[in-house]
Amino acid sequence: MRKRARVIYNPTSGREALKKDMIEILNVFEQAGYETSAFATTADPDSAANEANRAARDGFDLVVAAGGDGTINQVVNGIAGLKKRPKMAVIPAGTTNDYARALHIPREDPLEAAKVVLKQQTIKMDIGQAGETYFVNIAGGGRLTELTYDVPSEFKSLFGYLAYLVKGAELLPQIRPFNMDLKYDSETYSGKASMFFLALTNSIGGLEQIVPDASLNDGKFTMIIVKTSNMVEILHLITLVLNGGRHVKDPRIIYRKVSTVTVKPQDGSRIMINLDGEYGGDAPMTFKNLKQHIEFYANLDAIPDNAVETEAQELLEAERRFVEGVKELPADQRPDSINEE
Repeated sequence: MRKRARVIYNPTSGREALKKDMIEILNVFEQAGYETSAFATTADPDSAANEANRAARDGFDLVVAAGGDGTINQVVNGIAGLKKRPKMAVIPAGTTNDYARALHIPREDPLEAAKVVLKQQTIKMDIGQAGETYFVNIAGGGRLTELTYDVPSEFKSLFGYLAYLVKGAELLPQIRPFNMDLKYDSETYSGKASMFFLALTNSIGGLEQIVPDASLNDGKFTMIIVKTSNMVEILHLITLVLNGGRHVKDPRIIYRKVSTVTVKPQDGSRIMINLDGEYGGDAPMTFKNLKQHIEFYANLDAIPDNAVETEAQELLEAERRFVEGVKELPADQRPDSINEE
């Protein structure tokens, strides 16, 4: 049976470049061996998630998230809770395109991004879970982490990354510490902090230096707790970030690799949680890293070796070759699980 792909695209992303290139994009996935169709998302906030879930349950082999990071998040939320999950591909058409940046997928040309599938290179990516919600890039709390949903969508479209910089400068004087209890693996932190991040990739708001040693599939978040709320000190930390990621050893920062984190507020403080740029509820909240949970097409040739668990990739390639070899056997000699695919 021929493989099937469903392109789920946001028709308003990328100044409608996706609609212009859609016929060529569909043809690329046809060249890769997928019988391909497309779905344009609607104003329903769960449109992409619902369609991804439907496609996965209907047996599609590949779901393509075409749009901004929000579209990717929605598609992941549609399939991450399923036992059998299709592969994913990404065609970026948003403002910062953090996830495409991490996968080294072209961010300026949707058609070139689609062509990554022709390289037949994939990676099983870690996915974060916060309660019943999933995230692919970042979770966080604190005033600066509210930046992404404080910037109006029309400003993002018109001014792109500049809109974030302007809003960030506006928010700096408003930074206040909050009291929290934070448990991560076998350690705890109890005290004041201005913000915390849990990162799954090395790209946060277009900056790759915030998590300079990020791994994409090691089963660990990179956790950053910023203890200071002094504006001058935060500006100094930002300077260290931009100067080669030198913030990671600063005493005003807690920097750890962790797989499970629980955040609780103290003294009735409110900690709003950001999940991939959207409001995800208030703490208390527990975050879990789901190791190598969804397989993505990526430009592996461009991803640094230290960002990928090499053994996992070798095992994945061996598994792929084994399955392909078994599929060449007569049907009555194949394992039932292979026949079911």
